Amino acid sequence: MNKLIIGLLILCSFNACAQDSKQNEQQLQISNAIKNNTVLLNNQEATVPLLKLDKRTIASVSLGFNYQTIFDSLMNKYAKITSFSSAQYLGDATLDNLEDDLKYFNTVIISIPSNEATNARNINFISSIAKSKQVIVTLFGDAGSIQLFNSFNSPIIWTDQNTPISATVIPQAIFGGIGLNKKLATTLSPKYSVGTGFSTNSIRLKYTVPEDAGVHTNNLKEIDDIAKEAIEAHATPGIVVLVAKDGKVIFNKAYGNHTYSNENPDKLTDIFDLASLTKTTATTPTIMRLVEQKKLNLDTNIGAYIPRARTSPMNNIKIREVMLHQAGFIPYIPFHNAIQPSDYSRDSSAAYPTKVADNYYVRKNYFKDVMWPKMLNSPIKTRGTYVYSDISMYVMKEIAERITGIPLDQYVQDNFYKPLGMQTAGFLPRNRFSRDQIVPTEQDTYFRKTLLQGYVHDQGAALAGGVSGHAGLFASANDVAIIYQMLLNKGTYGGEQYFTPQIVDMFTAKQSNVSRRGLGFDRWDPDLTKKYPSETASPQTYGHTGYTGTCVWVDPARGLVYIFLSNRVYPSVTDKLSTLKIRGRIQDVINRAIDQK
Repeated sequence: MNKLIIGLLILCSFNACAQDSKQNEQQLQISNAIKNNTVLLNNQEATVPLLKLDKRTIASVSLGFNYQTIFDSLMNKYAKITSFSSAQYLGDATLDNLEDDLKYFNTVIISIPSNEATNARNINFISSIAKSKQVIVTLFGDAGSIQLFNSFNSPIIWTDQNTPISATVIPQAIFGGIGLNKKLATTLSPKYSVGTGFSTNSIRLKYTVPEDAGVHTNNLKEIDDIAKEAIEAHATPGIVVLVAKDGKVIFNKAYGNHTYSNENPDKLTDIFDLASLTKTTATTPTIMRLVEQKKLNLDTNIGAYIPRARTSPMNNIKIREVMLHQAGFIPYIPFHNAIQPSDYSRDSSAAYPTKVADNYYVRKNYFKDVMWPKMLNSPIKTRGTYVYSDISMYVMKEIAERITGIPLDQYVQDNFYKPLGMQTAGFLPRNRFSRDQIVPTEQDTYFRKTLLQGYVHDQGAALAGGVSGHAGLFASANDVAIIYQMLLNKGTYGGEQYFTPQIVDMFTAKQSNVSRRGLGFDRWDPDLTKKYPSETASPQTYGHTGYTGTCVWVDPARGLVYIFLSNRVYPSVTDKLSTLKIRGRIQDVINRAIDQK
């Protein structure tokens, strides 16, 4: 079997292609053998696993390594990696041009097979780079080549295997998806003597096969059938499902296409409009941080934080009531229905600066002058009872921004997404990504009169400029998995503590006497006739759903993070995803597969 086919099979297994349990067991056995025989050297400064990802610009350099595509695809799950290969510099006798091209990177991960380590050009290049940058050398093959690095102080990760599977293991060791503890079995040089080697712990998600978490691949195959059913019924044109069990991503698969024209297949890296997942993935973590810092008190009234609210009906409402959807706010204000011709323009200008969609700009201060006063003065009708309202998270965004002095979109990037290694998550994705990577949401025929692709579907959030507390966040499934794994870990991920366990427990536990809700988070419904979020979900389950056809559910009882992303509102809104119970049925397949182990 040639290298390309082997590589494709390995990539396939990490992307949940059709493999059976026996194949996966064999692959897991090989992967574990590689991990158990991989040695980490020169790690006195605990460089590996890499920390502080928000401070790093990372390049991956192949010096004749055949499996760089596989290697880099795994690294890109943890952080943004830019790939370079010495093959691109064939006429460069010293690799000076390659070194010059690395000037903007502070961390360089070099993959080199042992036969290339005997090439003085390569050793000189690595030595030169290591003088000014953080270098990690990954060495594949003969142990004897280790002594060629006697003068090096940079970390070296050595495996005797130069194979596609080793190319999936070593990147995960670099980022802490797996831990290492093997020591050298023989003395190779005075520096690299018997017993030399460093141990590391697992601190981030591992990407592996279901069998690694005690789950049989065959028991997950029904997910394929349910996804196919949803697409054939036109419940949604495409779907991405991710399953993480015990900190291991054991299933991640894309189905269908961006649209029903079948021209652009869904990919694992696709970016979706998360809709109301914004509430628990952006706004609620911000509130958790402010409560933990004692800058926000849940039992203080809105007016204490928002001066304009002091003469409004919402002045005396407590923050806790807002987070529980018990403030009495009306569910929704259809702001777009009140738009006048003078409120928008097809061209941007100083008078119309706020982009709502392609060729649609709303007038300056529209949120401040029109939307916010409407919310502040909306009637309080149902205080004390549970009424789900988007207004709650508009309010929480305003409170958070007044306390921090930082716009919500910037705050979550700097405090959560960048440090966690989340590359796609954020508001206003069209400012950062090409259209092709963003799944189209709706063919808007009634408000913006255009295809919504990378502009938030929610009309109110769009009129607010695309950044809101209740909607506007976009992300890939992998990014969503990272932040919810952090919550499942009780606030810790990648060697950093983002929250105390007490804060995570408080917000995600049932906190209402009149509903199933936590603070910001939706939860398992004790009314078993509702089978919410699914028939088999445990009472500990928390998460949220999104109008565009998304959900994330964390089940601590099973060590589970389940993510479902779709664009069920394309080309226009349909309720089939809900009536066919697609999201809950997939969750039940996952739960039963875990319970059968």
